[in-house]
Amino acid sequence: MSEAAALSGKARPCTRCELLPLADLTAGDLHCWFPADHVAGKVRAALRGLAIDGRPSVGDGTAFHVCPSQSEAVAEALGDALSAVEQDDTRALFCLPGEAPTANDIARVEPLSRAIIRARSGWLMAVMRERRLTSHFQPIVYADHPEQIYGYEALLRGVNPDGSFISPGTLFDTARGAGLLFQLDLSARRSAIANAHVHQLAHALFVNFAPTAIYDPKACLRSTVAAIDEAGIERNQVVFEIVETERTHDPKHLRNILDYYRGAGFRIALDDVGAGYSSLNLIHLLRPDVIKLDMELVRDVDRDPYKARIAANLLDVANALGIDALAEGIETEGELEWVQQHGAKYVQGYLIARPAPTPVTAIASRPPVGVAA
Repeated sequence: MSEAAALSGKARPCTRCELLPLADLTAGDLHCWFPADHVAGKVRAALRGLAIDGRPSVGDGTAFHVCPSQSEAVAEALGDALSAVEQDDTRALFCLPGEAPTANDIARVEPLSRAIIRARSGWLMAVMRERRLTSHFQPIVYADHPEQIYGYEALLRGVNPDGSFISPGTLFDTARGAGLLFQLDLSARRSAIANAHVHQLAHALFVNFAPTAIYDPKACLRSTVAAIDEAGIERNQVVFEIVETERTHDPKHLRNILDYYRGAGFRIALDDVGAGYSSLNLIHLLRPDVIKLDMELVRDVDRDPYKARIAANLLDVANALGIDALAEGIETEGELEWVQQHGAKYVQGYLIARPAPTPVTAIASRPPVGVAA
């Protein structure tokens, strides 16, 4: 059976990606195992100030009962009392009140530092649990004909109760620290697909994904592929965009993910090319269909000879290898004209259009390259 055929069946949930931690994860009995006696003493003293006393737990651990109303105060007290190293080396586990840890709980034991961050990030848990996530769409246009839309990049936004938006940087930075990156990355992919379906997008759809948020592609990505099929979006319309390449330390794992996507009929884009050596080295390893020149490299490329030389070399490499080059972060007419003249196939940026909840469908026309406005 082909990979594409195997993916057409009903998706089975990945327990790592699809299940949020328990709602009471930051309340109940906090069981701690300390690396040294003095660390245990600091914790007991800090929590005694909140009228929380410890009792013996499994092994040489100590359990502290934390009420829901105390979770943030406990996190603040422990964060103040312990150094970052002491927080990392202390192991923690939340259990229901009065329940002793069992062998089944071993996999849930984590650094105390992560439990502290999670207690401070209850807002993110609420955003995901209440599905207060949406996608804005930024058009990607043909460089030589900027009025013609090639596709859209879906960009995640959180939604506060008052309707204001939460930036993707805030969402992902918090998720990474709280151990919720797997769940947020999956939610972002699903949001992109669902909103593209709502708007009936008929162009290419760029969907971001973080390789570090995927254990095994067959388990972690199966539901994403199923959602695309259920939305009626053609697979060759979807371009999966690799983000956070600087955090990817296992190229073989990344290649397995891309082989899975390609086997299912999708295309691949490599983001932030030119931002560092790692992304350059990944071009020959991953053989992407599209490379996106990093926006910091594109910024003032028409006026900075160092940036211009690097960007021109990257565009030459892309064109020689048959890779489509996309210049992102275009904000000035000078930048647009420069990438037009040096072989970029697509462009994206505020000069063309900003991300919007309703996809822009009409782009103002511009004079041909070399013709004054």
